[in-house]
Amino acid sequence: MRIMIVVPILLLGACNVAKDGANNTDSVTVNEDLAANTAANVSNDVQNIAADVGNTVENAGNKVENTDFQVKVDTNTQDNKH
Repeated sequence: MRIMIVVPILLLGACNVAKDGANNTDSVTVNEDLAANTAANVSNDVQNIAADVGNTVENAGNKVENTDFQVKVDTNTQDNKH
């Protein structure tokens, strides 16, 4: 969800603002190619981050599966009194 906040800010980089002093007007133009490239880059970054998180979780799961436990059992029944 945080990415939804960042994308509009990144897309502002695709805007060009020009001020015409003679007419006292401002104009804003959007470079659509730059906006599309920025959105694609953000999407790729999100996919890479998700893959990294998945790999980390998988590695942690493998470590848990490969954990050996040593159990010591006392087979001396002489000491067991009820």
